[in-house]
Amino acid sequence: MSKKQGKRYLQWLEKVPKNAVPLAEAIEAIKALAGCKFDQTIELSMHLGIDPRQADQALRGSISLPHGIGQSRKVIAFCEGDDVERAIAAGAVEAGSDELIKKVADGWMDFDVAVSTPKMMRSVSRLGRVLGPQGKMPSPKSGTVIEDIAKAVTEYGAGKVEYRNDDGGNIHVPVGKVSFDTQKLVDNAEAMVGHIKRIKPATSKGTYIKKISLSGTMTPGVRVATA
Repeated sequence: MSKKQGKRYLQWLEKVPKNAVPLAEAIEAIKALAGCKFDQTIELSMHLGIDPRQADQALRGSISLPHGIGQSRKVIAFCEGDDVERAIAAGAVEAGSDELIKKVADGWMDFDVAVSTPKMMRSVSRLGRVLGPQGKMPSPKSGTVIEDIAKAVTEYGAGKVEYRNDDGGNIHVPVGKVSFDTQKLVDNAEAMVGHIKRIKPATSKGTYIKKISLSGTMTPGVRVATA
C-alpha cells in the first residue's frame, strides 16, 4: 500500500461510525466513503456462530436477490442434446459436453459460473481439481447442478448470488453497487440476512449471527446493528 493510499484509508477510518448502526445508515456511510470515481460493489459480511468443522453446520447455497447485484456474469453449461441450444439461447457463453469439458481441462477459464445437468456430472467430476479451487465446480448444494439448465443460465447470468462459509464461519456476498438506491440495497441485504436466518443449522448453539458488516470494494467495513 502506498503512502497516499495509506493516508486516504486512515481518513476513511476516521469517518466510519464507531458503533454498529442500522442497515440504511451503514449503506449511506459506505456511499459517502466510496465517492463517485467508480461504481464500487457493496459486500455484506456475516460472522456466524457455526462450527465450520462440522458437516451439518456448513452453509452453502445460492439466492436471487430482489434487485440483482448490478453485474452480469459469464456462464457455461455442461449439457447434451437439446439442452445445448436452450443454454446458448439463455445466454451461456459456451455449452456442451465432452468438448467443453476438454476445453476447461486444458486451461480455458474465461467464465464466472459453471452449471451442469445432473446427467453430466459423472463426466464433469473429472474437473474437480481444476474448478474446485476457483469455486467454480458445479454442485447441487449451490444450485448449479439442475435439470432446467436454461433457467440456471438465466439466473446466474443475471447475478444470482452463491455463498459458502469460510473456515472462520464467515459468509461474504455482494448485495449491489454503490449507485443503487439505498432502499434497494437495504432490500437485498435484508433478503440475504433473512435467508441465512432461515437456514440456521439445528446443531448451532449460542448466538447465531454474531456480527454483520458492509464494505465497498475499497472502503473499510461499517458494522451493522443485528437487532
